[in-house]
Amino acid sequence: MTKKLISFLMALGFAGLMVTAANAAEEPAKKAKQTPQKLYLTPKEAYDMIQKDPKHVLFVDVRTPAELVFVGYAKGIDKNIPFKYIDYSKFVTTKKGKKKFASWKNPNLVAEFDEQLKAKGLTRNDPVIVICRSGDRSGMTASKLYKAGFKKAYTVVTGVEGDMSKTKPHRRNVNGWKNAGLPWTYKFNADLFYPKPTPPAGK
Repeated sequence: MTKKLISFLMALGFAGLMVTAANAAEEPAKKAKQTPQKLYLTPKEAYDMIQKDPKHVLFVDVRTPAELVFVGYAKGIDKNIPFKYIDYSKFVTTKKGKKKFASWKNPNLVAEFDEQLKAKGLTRNDPVIVICRSGDRSGMTASKLYKAGFKKAYTVVTGVEGDMSKTKPHRRNVNGWKNAGLPWTYKFNADLFYPKPTPPAGK
């Protein structure tokens, strides 16, 4: 092989790496969205990865079942595994003095991801893509999975609905899966949605 050909192939490979880097989602500024493994995806990148090899990627929505039912969800998710549960029968007061519904984190989160991997014939070495409303819960979930030994736990940094608009308060019309025009649905699917959990003692 000539030196010119070797140089050409090296340049081509470098260019490919540059394109990949340019297409990768940037690390989000918000700490809750950041992960130690730094595997970030835009909605379009997540969609493309799933379309390319759907049998070897686990795609999970970690919002509450109510969010999926009333707000809709991305087509192609394998399962809904909530990062946390919401108790709509009880209010609590935050440190800032605001009222919100009581909630608690899913104590079986990692085990339930393992269960879905097994059901799909995958392992912790295969890609896992996590999505939520705007990237907070998916980031925290992906971090927890990585610390548990998942090698390729990705987070969709802008989620299903995206970030809140700075010019139009209380509207999520900036980014996210929906705003990117990617496939999503409101269809009720009992096989995907998480059943109502039983609160742990003391909750």
